[in-house]
Amino acid sequence: MKENFLWGAATASHQVEGHNHNDWSVWEKENAERLSRESDGKYPPENYISGQACDHYNRYEEDFDIAKSLGHNAHRFSVEWSRIEPEEGKFDEREIEHYRNIIKALRARGLEPFVTLWHWTLPVWLAKKGGVLADEFPERFARYADRVSDALGEHVRFWITINEPEIYVLNSYMRGLWPPEKKNLVLFYKALWSIRRAHQKAYQSMKHTNQFTFIGVSSNFSYFESGGGIVNALCAWLADKNWNFYFLNRIRKTTDFIGLNYYFHNRINYGINKNENKVVSDMGWELYPEGLYHLLLGLRQFQKPIYITENGLADAGDTHRAWFIEEHIRYMKKAMEEGADVRGYLHWSLLDNFEWDKGFWPRFGLVEIDYQTMKRKIRPSALEYKKIIEEGL
Repeated sequence: MKENFLWGAATASHQVEGHNHNDWSVWEKENAERLSRESDGKYPPENYISGQACDHYNRYEEDFDIAKSLGHNAHRFSVEWSRIEPEEGKFDEREIEHYRNIIKALRARGLEPFVTLWHWTLPVWLAKKGGVLADEFPERFARYADRVSDALGEHVRFWITINEPEIYVLNSYMRGLWPPEKKNLVLFYKALWSIRRAHQKAYQSMKHTNQFTFIGVSSNFSYFESGGGIVNALCAWLADKNWNFYFLNRIRKTTDFIGLNYYFHNRINYGINKNENKVVSDMGWELYPEGLYHLLLGLRQFQKPIYITENGLADAGDTHRAWFIEEHIRYMKKAMEEGADVRGYLHWSLLDNFEWDKGFWPRFGLVEIDYQTMKRKIRPSALEYKKIIEEGL
């Protein structure tokens, strides 16, 4: 079906690198005790502090060797803004060189880099100014994006400006779970507007530097399914329009491809999340591969290439992951046969990692991490994924 299809996995800087200093690392230290208490002591405070994470900052070549051995030909990672611009207007050339070396290491192993510029963490100086709500946020982000793309663009074709703006603003400005812990509908939409402007400005600046680069956003798409009847159908349509397409519709002229992250199915039956939950992850999320098929068909209207930039599950026992990958790819192929222009699949995640306010206990990796020794161990599901890659589309 497709000879040049991209297969791989994804990571994010704060979740794997270790020893970052940003708004999240500050927040972790302030909230670890509380989060531990809220788990009824099931997880100690250190579970909620990223610390050295997976030490991927120092071990990236070892990790990319593993990815290559698993048949991957692409890899998504993120650049840590707080490393690049630790002080306002001061760019760290040594850190830029570090990410240049990461990209070269991927290229040397035949892996196509997908570079995410912002995966939620902010430099402390910017967080103090108000983060995404700061008046200058769009301009500051565009300046950062332009600097990084100018320095690294020689080796990069695919850029993702922003990861899951919907999830970020939901948890930071509506639910109050993540920094800066706000619960305000007005701030929710103001944050979305600011992030949209940041993407648009970055897109225009990056295109001016290199018109042949491909730039997109990775959005978190949920499959909203009607439980039957006019009321449920209307609610599902409204949810789809306001969650899946609100941001995308506003940036469609400034995106070269669609990055699709898929984790959630939401069956609406006179209430939300009326799912059957026949199979769930360790985090209690329903595993519903068929939803990917419906989402991909819904994205055909945009007439843009689609890359699945995240799709995964917390599964410490590796009980469901092989089935999960196989079924999602089966439904992906079905959508492709019906006209969805899908060009890549990147599993979340290559490595076990630090899962934000949940800490280290959720295990999303194709590769298991022993956090005491930092030893890497390939899970059986990763080998099943390799077989699928070798069979091709």
